[in-house]
Amino acid sequence: MIEEQVILVNELDEPVGLMNKMEAHEKAVLHRAFSVFILNERNEVMLQQRAHQKYHSPLLWTNTCCSHQRAGETNIEAGKRRLFEEMGFKAELKELFHFIYKAPFDNGLTEHELDHVMIGYYNDDPIINPEEVESWKWMKIEDIKEDMFVNPNDYTVWFKIIFDEFYHYLEDHKL
Repeated sequence: MIEEQVILVNELDEPVGLMNKMEAHEKAVLHRAFSVFILNERNEVMLQQRAHQKYHSPLLWTNTCCSHQRAGETNIEAGKRRLFEEMGFKAELKELFHFIYKAPFDNGLTEHELDHVMIGYYNDDPIINPEEVESWKWMKIEDIKEDMFVNPNDYTVWFKIIFDEFYHYLEDHKL
């Protein structure tokens, strides 16, 4: 199987090349990524628990889905593709903002991403892909914030960073 490549970018989100995903994470090279937050009609966020066999952050809770864009793919196309691959449903997505973060893992890899944060709405149960997702749940935004404070080790490193940005975005904007 050919290893997936990520789009290397500069701080202005301009593509500067491609690199194998694992190599980019080993070298902590800045690359394009996305994070999807799905909310329901009660303004709860759908969280996923990463599958137990994932090579990093297994069984930790995180946003609905996140991954990397492929060459030639728009942010929205990538978000919709991965949402369907991981959670088994389709939803309209809207990009809210993007920002750069760097998060080291305990296995020696580092996420250094220019992350495009997107939102969508869905009210049904997902059909999770067990290769990617162990479990899922709906949580109120305030409950996530509180639980992250009480149980920080239950959440992925990047979700703690992204959720903080998402939370502050929601404070400043009416969706």
